[in-house]
Amino acid sequence: MPQGAELRVDEIVALLATGAEHPLSPGVPVTQLDHALQTAAVLRRDEPDDLELAVAGLVHDLGQLLPGARDETHATDGAAAVRAALGERVAGLVGLHVEAKRYLVATDANYKVRLAGDSVVSLGRQGGALDERGATAFLGLPWAADAVTLRRADDGGKVDGLVVGDLEGWVPLLRQVSGLYGGAGRPRAERAD
Repeated sequence: MPQGAELRVDEIVALLATGAEHPLSPGVPVTQLDHALQTAAVLRRDEPDDLELAVAGLVHDLGQLLPGARDETHATDGAAAVRAALGERVAGLVGLHVEAKRYLVATDANYKVRLAGDSVVSLGRQGGALDERGATAFLGLPWAADAVTLRRADDGGKVDGLVVGDLEGWVPLLRQVSGLYGGAGRPRAERAD
């Protein structure tokens, strides 16, 4: 699967499954898959009518599992990978979740002190807190408020031993969102290499 590829639902599920073999980060006791499932479960519980938000929670760090993954670009890489299958809003939320962290650090004095150590480290690589102009610009983006909700769930999705549903339980919802908002039934776009 080349970097920059548009993934189908089955490919997204297969890539998420590989996250069971990848720690979220050094010193964090959950895997990438645990984190994805926990984040999605929090969003599904807190926003039960927002299917796209829950799916965005599931795939928000998919870019970390792509070949050549880089923390600095995982949000935009993940957004590009899921856009065709899961639609513009899911991709937009995935693409904004790092900016939402940068926004929260800039605007909520208590937020940074509650960040997990791995998120503090990655914040530095991702540009640090937004300045006032950047924070204002962020708020003007489509789905900014939902990206903040996703980010807060992301922060809560790092609990060792938390029992949530398995990945297979999310496949019907992924297919439903794909059918409603993504590229279900559309052929994969041809890539110019």
